[in-house]
Amino acid sequence: MFECRTGEKPELCPVYKVDVRFQKLLLSLMEEHAFLRLDGYYQGETFAVTGIHRQKEPEDREEPDDSFLQTLIHRLQSSQVFPQEEAPEEERFETLEGIKSFVKIGGITLPGQIRHWAERTLKELEDPSVSAEEKNHAKRALMLMLNVRWESTDFPPIDPWEARKILDEELYGLENVKQRVIETIIQINRTHTLPAYGLLLIGPPGTGKSRIAYAVGKILKLPCTVLDMSTIRDPEALTGSPRVYVNAKPGKIMEAFSRAGTSNIVFVINELDKADGEHTNGNPGDVLLTLLDNLGFTDVYMECAIPTGGVYPIGTANDKSKISGPLLSRFSVIEIPDYTPEEKKIIFTQYALPRVLKKVGMSKKECVLTEGAVDCVIRRFQGYTGCRELEQAAEHIAGNALYRIETERVAQVIYDEKAVERLLTGKNT
Repeated sequence: MFECRTGEKPELCPVYKVDVRFQKLLLSLMEEHAFLRLDGYYQGETFAVTGIHRQKEPEDREEPDDSFLQTLIHRLQSSQVFPQEEAPEEERFETLEGIKSFVKIGGITLPGQIRHWAERTLKELEDPSVSAEEKNHAKRALMLMLNVRWESTDFPPIDPWEARKILDEELYGLENVKQRVIETIIQINRTHTLPAYGLLLIGPPGTGKSRIAYAVGKILKLPCTVLDMSTIRDPEALTGSPRVYVNAKPGKIMEAFSRAGTSNIVFVINELDKADGEHTNGNPGDVLLTLLDNLGFTDVYMECAIPTGGVYPIGTANDKSKISGPLLSRFSVIEIPDYTPEEKKIIFTQYALPRVLKKVGMSKKECVLTEGAVDCVIRRFQGYTGCRELEQAAEHIAGNALYRIETERVAQVIYDEKAVERLLTGKNT
């Protein structure tokens, strides 16, 4: 029993009425004869816990608990939707004792295969017949796996107007592309799960493919992690290496989960058109298929199937023809056209240059370009796709203006067509 105050008078409440995720934790603390204060509210017959605090004496009112207990509580709460005014800062599990405590108390919040794997691996660490090297690998694997929050894959609805606003902030134009993106991910509103297919953004360099990917992360309220396929030459880089090797390590996919600290992520796969290619040990593109099938991904080093139900893949590529049919079939393909000269002009004047000026702490009045100067910038890079060169030009012009303001003690720098031409061709004096 514990004392529950829902009104002016306290009342007794059975422990079994507490959220099932917290029952083992409370029983463990009660064995220590600890005085506890539970924050929460009744949800039907269940008492939904939003916070647990140790108290030295029953009358103590505001004595926060130690950081390890708060980390346990936050991990236990990660898959529920009960509101918290402020989530405690999480500590990573860096000791075996911390891992053992979490598996014992919070194991119910882990996916079944990971819970069984963790229990089996902990027994392996206690086995005297296991070598010290194998134990070190097992401990590292436990640290990686249990420092990921394995969260619920039941996703909240998306506000299409808010999604559109986020995309508009990141990109100018591309109306059809934005519409397709929203149409694809808004399926969550009916299914409460991620779409069956990821997004594949295909278009020339500099057209905003990566910006769209990060914008989708903001819309879904998920962290983004990036995998660059141009750097992958060996499938083992993705799957990890067997623990029999002294220098064995997990693959980049497992490392991405570890960096993000959560199982629900937007996985940005850059340069997907470079994924396929037979190398000495196989084809990296084949490894990606197991991730994209959403049936779980097995890392050789971890020796455990990793749930991927909370992974939303977004691929980017320049050349669709270089992507294999099996990979293409795992995505909703959106082709991104290049911008017209008029669109590039608007992007430069209303987005690129103002963004750069803000970054360096300058006002629009301090760096002014005439109409002819803007036309000169657009003509200068008319043979280039996308807007990267325009953004670099904005950086160059703003940097030059700031230099002149600071060294010449002027209040404003105005660039005409000739001044921009000299600056961008390197003939500025």
